[in-house]
Amino acid sequence: MGYYETLGAEAAKMLEFVETGTTDSAESTMEVPASAYTDTGYFDREMETIFLKLPLLAALSAEIPQPGDFKAMELMGKPILVTRRSDGGVAAMMNVCAHRGMILQPEGHGNKKRFSCPYHAWTYANDGKLIGVADPGKFGPICKEDRGLTALPCVEAAGIVWVCLTPGMEIDIEGHLGGMMEDLAVHNLEKWHFCGSRRIYGPNWKIAYDGYLEGYHFAAAHPETIHPRSFSNIMHFTALGPHMRVGYPQVAIKEKLSAAPRDNWGQIENSGYDFVRTIFPNVSIFFAPEITQVAQLIPGPTPHQNTTNLLFIRRDPPRDEADAAAIEDMMNWLRDVVDKEDYGVGLQVQKGLASGAIKSVIFGRNERGNQFFHKYVDHLVSGKPGAEPPVL
Repeated sequence: MGYYETLGAEAAKMLEFVETGTTDSAESTMEVPASAYTDTGYFDREMETIFLKLPLLAALSAEIPQPGDFKAMELMGKPILVTRRSDGGVAAMMNVCAHRGMILQPEGHGNKKRFSCPYHAWTYANDGKLIGVADPGKFGPICKEDRGLTALPCVEAAGIVWVCLTPGMEIDIEGHLGGMMEDLAVHNLEKWHFCGSRRIYGPNWKIAYDGYLEGYHFAAAHPETIHPRSFSNIMHFTALGPHMRVGYPQVAIKEKLSAAPRDNWGQIENSGYDFVRTIFPNVSIFFAPEITQVAQLIPGPTPHQNTTNLLFIRRDPPRDEADAAAIEDMMNWLRDVVDKEDYGVGLQVQKGLASGAIKSVIFGRNERGNQFFHKYVDHLVSGKPGAEPPVL
């Protein structure tokens, strides 16, 4: 079955759920210890076995489209510099001067052929090579080849720059993304326009991520924003390795699908149904006609916190000033929905779990995506030799 045929079949299943008043379901309920959201030891193991080993989204290709473009940021508490080299490829390195450990470039975007340390003016090419030492005659002999910026494994695929935070590790991005590679590549994200970003702060990364994986909360938590558009508690889940495509039927699904030829149902996303794509461990993508939101959840620095960067792209740059203003308004609106409604709830969940009032969190049969996600986290954290990964 081809890609759009698969999406069409998922749309048909969502329509069936709406007509029968049912939803995609797991075989039974599932409990997760409350300590999985609060325990420092478990959090440290998550960081070691997941976030320091797997490829992580560091930048969208659209953020650094031209040679010399760069993005400086903090990822998992580590200062990172991602650059577009003169040959069009990408590089990633620790944003730390090899002389005395000074942060080389402040957070943000820009375009530079070289980076000069603000402390002692050591200078690096945008691929991380040391090309200049201030006053070298007085400083003494140094092997520049040994004093470049610490390189990080980096690869560009499907319109995203992926980085591994452990120097020297290899990135098998096709193996990691699996079927999600095709799902992303079909959109040609590398050709899109980067609109901007917003930053919000929330609870434990899994509490935040849980919210992207189910629509059970739409009616209660989003009564005026999402629920008027989408049914509450009707979902369809497709696993692509550890990643998921979660389908949410719109209240107009019957009308929209009946107006389109059956063979075209897979090509009318956002017309009758929506998908949220989750890329394990910490990214969700919502494609919409007006603008696309890419949420990057960064755990820590404690189990009770996460920083989320909302990155916004769309196919074309602003047409004029009015369009640019409309884009800004849309980014602010989407930020407020996630921040005030999702993370507002999540922070209260974190407080409740930290109180010790309950020993476990229970996920219903309808919360099938959450169950799969937590099984996958535990599979990686437990590290049992030869253990097969969970299936949806």
